[in-house]
Amino acid sequence: MRTKSLKTNRINVVTLGCSKNLYDSEVLMGQLRANDKDVVHEEDGNVVVINTCGFIANAKEESVNTILEYVQKKEAGEVDKVFVTGCLSERYKPDLQAEIPNVDEYFGTSELPNLLKALGADYKHELIGERLTTTPKNYAYLKIAEGCDRPCSFCAIPLMRGKHKSKPIEELVTEAEKLATKGVKELILIAQDLTYYGLDLYKKRNLAELLENLVKVEGIEWIRLHYAFPTGFPVDVLDVMNKEPKVCNYIDIPLQHISDRILKSMRRGTTQEKTTKLLREFRATVPEMTIRTTLIVGYPGETEEDFQTLKQWVSDMRFERLGCFTYSHEENTHAFNLEDDVPEEVKQERANEIMEIQSQISWELNQEKMGKTFRCMIDRKEGNYFVGRTEFDSPDVDNEVLIDATKYYLKQGDFANIRIYEAADFDLYGEPV
Repeated sequence: MRTKSLKTNRINVVTLGCSKNLYDSEVLMGQLRANDKDVVHEEDGNVVVINTCGFIANAKEESVNTILEYVQKKEAGEVDKVFVTGCLSERYKPDLQAEIPNVDEYFGTSELPNLLKALGADYKHELIGERLTTTPKNYAYLKIAEGCDRPCSFCAIPLMRGKHKSKPIEELVTEAEKLATKGVKELILIAQDLTYYGLDLYKKRNLAELLENLVKVEGIEWIRLHYAFPTGFPVDVLDVMNKEPKVCNYIDIPLQHISDRILKSMRRGTTQEKTTKLLREFRATVPEMTIRTTLIVGYPGETEEDFQTLKQWVSDMRFERLGCFTYSHEENTHAFNLEDDVPEEVKQERANEIMEIQSQISWELNQEKMGKTFRCMIDRKEGNYFVGRTEFDSPDVDNEVLIDATKYYLKQGDFANIRIYEAADFDLYGEPV
């Protein structure tokens, strides 16, 4: 029996996984809104679209559990229809159809027109840059390319997203302009690999030129770079970062490991020497730069010696921001042919050891910020605090600046100059000046 409070013909889009998935959900919702559909993000609706992640084991499990949850709601009469899209659906559609047949329809990552048709909507080609954003009004993700041409042994993304495909500069500028008119002040550039941008369209790595065009967009004040690849990094990007105040002194560059033996097996196309040299070039060219990286521990064949090499390197490099994942053995990847020989508890112990080192580094770096004033963007109010970020911090993954809301009033989406008076491992406490 359906509950009376549930709105009919309301489409609820549920997003799992990364910011690239969130972007796809926003595009889907923009198309639905343009078709006069009642669409919400992760609220109640009688039609549910689940945008899944299929990257690693934990993400796949979360996606399957979410599908099962909504199928049960459908069987109980709480929702009418359940559709599934995204990476898990792209990668495992036949298996999902066999295992969970009560889903109305499954769609892959490139089947947006078909999904819209199933929802009673038409795909509108003219809607370039039109999205229903789900992030706080002051920042938005800007996906500059789809897919990936890199051959990394552990990664299933090319199976789900296909080959690298850049969006034209003009199209991205149009999208940025539309976001700016809605009050967006910060663009977070995302792709599987930012550094490959433009090779397919312009026959050269063209991220620097894209940035030079985006900084001209009125209203945009911060542009942040996520997911760069170390091999073949276009160093002209560093010159733009130095020259253009709108381009944040920040880069997210997942390095995965540093042992030469593991890097070779991972098919990363680089070495410890080359990677360290690139990072030193970053810091020499842009001394204020914050570098965020992610690492994988427990990759097949990772010995204690490989791990100690990684630990020492993390200590030496003193990354401002770092995340660590345990290796996930993914079918149809090159590394799946290798024996997943590092026990799960050893993987977890190694990840914990890396994060302990990083926690200490982060604490020490944060102590250096005491008494200094930073221009912060205020993202939200949470409990008794306004929560802000410096240009050296990305939403959801990096440090936050907390300001006592019982003493000060700040407006979400505005910039404020905040003086830091206390620093913990990953958070800063400050007051407006």
